[in-house]
Amino acid sequence: MPVAEIETWLGRLSIHEVDGAITQLQWNGSPRQEETPLLNEAIAQIQAYMDGRLKNFDLPLAPKGGDLHQAVFKAMLAIPYGETRTYGDLAKELNTYGQPIGQACGANPIPIIIPCHRILSANGLGGYSGDGGTDTKIALLKMEGGFPFLL
Repeated sequence: MPVAEIETWLGRLSIHEVDGAITQLQWNGSPRQEETPLLNEAIAQIQAYMDGRLKNFDLPLAPKGGDLHQAVFKAMLAIPYGETRTYGDLAKELNTYGQPIGQACGANPIPIIIPCHRILSANGLGGYSGDGGTDTKIALLKMEGGFPFLL
């Protein structure tokens, strides 16, 4: 499985590729660097996003997860840059409950690219499974300008 790394202001990120699709993004993974056209493009897009030059990723994704998780991942991908939704919003959209939405967000294997940081609880931030927890979530929301609730 090809894996590439990128150093960002959030730390070192490892990007995993399987069968021509991104399957995982993780913080502080094992240092490995393999060049593939897809991983090179993923690195370029993540850097552009972190620099504020990219608002929408355009990468083939293949996150693992059952039907509900796939539906939640798709719903998260539809949230525009700089906007947020609540767990309840997605639950209503997908005809389920907030808790399974939260579980799917926590299981997101491709954070940042699949923007689980844009999902909030009804009363505040909610959690974040990426390295740094809610501090990272806040940093991403601030970078996107989607943080008026924090003021």
